[in-house]
Amino acid sequence: MANEQIPSLESHLHSIIPDGTLPLLRQDVLPKLLHSITDVAKVLRNEATVSQVGTANAFGDDQLNVDVLTEKAIRSAIAQCPSIVTASSEEDPVERSTSPSGSAPPSGNDEVYSLAFDPLDGSSIIAPNWTVGTIIGVWNAPSAVKQHPSKQVAAILGVLGPRTTAVVALRIPGCQPTCFEVAYGSQGDLQVVRPSIRLGDAPFKTRYFAPANLRTAAENPKYMSLINHFIQEAYTLRYAGGLVPDIIHILVKGHGVYVSPVTEKSKAKLRRLYELLPIALIVECAGGLAVEPESGNTILDREVQDTDERGGLICGTKEEVELAVKTLLG
Repeated sequence: MANEQIPSLESHLHSIIPDGTLPLLRQDVLPKLLHSITDVAKVLRNEATVSQVGTANAFGDDQLNVDVLTEKAIRSAIAQCPSIVTASSEEDPVERSTSPSGSAPPSGNDEVYSLAFDPLDGSSIIAPNWTVGTIIGVWNAPSAVKQHPSKQVAAILGVLGPRTTAVVALRIPGCQPTCFEVAYGSQGDLQVVRPSIRLGDAPFKTRYFAPANLRTAAENPKYMSLINHFIQEAYTLRYAGGLVPDIIHILVKGHGVYVSPVTEKSKAKLRRLYELLPIALIVECAGGLAVEPESGNTILDREVQDTDERGGLICGTKEEVELAVKTLLG
């Protein structure tokens, strides 16, 4: 595709969000949040080392210097968006007003947003300089907690690797759900390099699997059976150990399944508000499925009651997800 044919973010958002429909999301919130991904990338490029800072977040997780700095980068973007009235993150999981005065959201305005985000997903693999990411969920409500997941109208996966890119999903009432990819030009401009991301249909030339929490197979015969199926059927293993790059690989290749099961010994680790719900929105908008391995129910079926709710995840190509659920749940 020639450069002159690549649409700008502004023109693409105008084409998919009609005039009069959530104008602040289109004109202000999404552009500023997407620009913040480049700020996160700069933070990582400018930090010579990755080290613990001697503090822990509210969940008890030890914080790295890059966790703290990337949190600040996202918070700076939030401060520039008056319509984002509350926010919480995996580093600061208390939903608070973003107004400097702590004032309540303006009444009578239905275009107010709450942000739930993980500023740096992949802390366990950043020291060896692997691809990591930022996960953001945008809720068209003054709070993201105890809201039906239909209130999550947008999600962003920022990819922080050799290139900085972002995948955006929009599911706005009255509009067609959509998923697209943004890249960052040399001048910091945002270009929509893939206006539509869709998982492919069978038959598949290559089939991919990403088996998270693989050691669980030693205690779970059903998971071992699923892994053996992937191997015997000559699936290609693509697993980076980071949630964002593993999901992005599925979206880029147009096929794949990510499986992170939960067992009695291996408890759920992925936080529903900051990881599972945004990932589920993106996968579903791309034509896939995202379900809970414990029940087989769709991730987006139920609201979050508490910011520390956790779960497992099976997501990706519909047929592969259904096979995984059938194998794990019988």
